[in-house]
Amino acid sequence: MQITRRLEFDAGHRIPDHKSQCRHLHGHRYAIEITLAGDIIQSRGQAMNGMVMDFSEVKLLAQRHLVDAWDHAFLAYREDTQVVAFLATLPGHKTVLLDVVPTAENLAVIAFSVLDAAYQDTYGNHLRLERVRLYETPNCWADALRSIQASP
Repeated sequence: MQITRRLEFDAGHRIPDHKSQCRHLHGHRYAIEITLAGDIIQSRGQAMNGMVMDFSEVKLLAQRHLVDAWDHAFLAYREDTQVVAFLATLPGHKTVLLDVVPTAENLAVIAFSVLDAAYQDTYGNHLRLERVRLYETPNCWADALRSIQASP
């Protein structure tokens, strides 16, 4: 069985080598979908009975391990030195430095890696992260899948 939880967050970025508008500082209303697979828990009388994982727990772990760090932050490529230097001049600015260019593809791979460690098989139902879908816009997204993981 698979279940999916969707969360949204706002963040800025830029793609320094892009040939069009994305080379400029800008932001997105990102959405992230977290798909977990596992057996349906059969524990009569227990709160988790009939579930793979409680959707509120899926959200809590995603918030704690990823979304809170990225929400209302600027996701900056560490080697984009002019932008990194500029952001450093803004007192208290929330900047997340990344070792890769913050494309939707790279962000999805990072999110998969971070969240894969967060979702453990706590209930003995073979729980595992299967997919992270990261929407950069409502019409554009990237999927990081367990079956075809690539390192950024």
